[in-house]
Amino acid sequence: MAIKHLRTLFASQLQPGQPAQVRPGEALSEPGGDYEALHKQMKRLFNSKPGKKYGRFSEDIGESPFSAWLKDYLEDRQSFTSLTDRIFGQWQELLNGSQEEHEGHLMLVHEALADGEIMYLLVLESDSALRFDGQQSLDTTDVLSLSRLNLAVRIELEDWQNDNPGENYLTLVHARGSGEPGELFIRLCGFTNQVDVEKETLTFMDAVEAFAKSSEPEEAGKIRARAYEFSKEQHALGEPVAIEALSGYLDEDQPQRFKEFASETAELPESGVLHPDHRKVKKLVRIAGSGGGMSVSFSSDLVNQAVYYDRDNDALTITRLPKALREQLQRYLESRDD
Repeated sequence: MAIKHLRTLFASQLQPGQPAQVRPGEALSEPGGDYEALHKQMKRLFNSKPGKKYGRFSEDIGESPFSAWLKDYLEDRQSFTSLTDRIFGQWQELLNGSQEEHEGHLMLVHEALADGEIMYLLVLESDSALRFDGQQSLDTTDVLSLSRLNLAVRIELEDWQNDNPGENYLTLVHARGSGEPGELFIRLCGFTNQVDVEKETLTFMDAVEAFAKSSEPEEAGKIRARAYEFSKEQHALGEPVAIEALSGYLDEDQPQRFKEFASETAELPESGVLHPDHRKVKKLVRIAGSGGGMSVSFSSDLVNQAVYYDRDNDALTITRLPKALREQLQRYLESRDD
């Protein structure tokens, strides 16, 4: 079984200024079945979530004792039940002081995989659903949302605990609009942001673009497309982009070529890992823009082949129009002539 231990807490703070109401569940060992299915879906949401943040534990143990409690658990100085009792107790204390309403399930999962052990702390939300009760009267009920995940953290336990801890062993999902409960969740985790995703995205895109321009013209488009594909695949897995792995993906015959080029032309982190925003990386293969009642999008490979830009006149000429677009234009013009 992938799940070693799992426990949940229902927390409700609907009257700011009053103590939060909590209901902890039992600590479960290797629960399997539906719990595995639920966790698998939450991981899928976690991995696909855009805008994740990367960092490490805060060194302020007094403010954020989560890491110290977790270390005690991993070193067998306390049980999983004791660990979750402490975490759930602090979550209740934090919610007690919240001026915003909150309701949801806090779930801690210790997962063991072939390539390492991981801890997840997630806030599960609920959706309203209709049902027929025992008297066949229509009623509403709450069910776990399998499509939303706005607060969660993943801890790469081995990266954190080895002799030379990685720089970014925490991955945080902190969606916009999560408000004060979202900030309280960050305090609960003790998360400190260490990665400038925007800067690393630019570093990634600049390195790939420079490498593409330095290659043969017929290879440039393929390099951009493969770099985007690799970035997208890593995003789907919830993993960053390792430069060495990307280098081998871009050129199987000379797997070190891109790595050596990027090392000389770009400021790469010592870890050799980048965390690009895959949504922005798409600009490597798509050129798009909108405004003034117009929206244009096309593959970057078409520049100077089917799409020509006149800089002096700020004009765009498109040849080889898509069939559907051509037919729409013809119908529109014909109707205007009538």
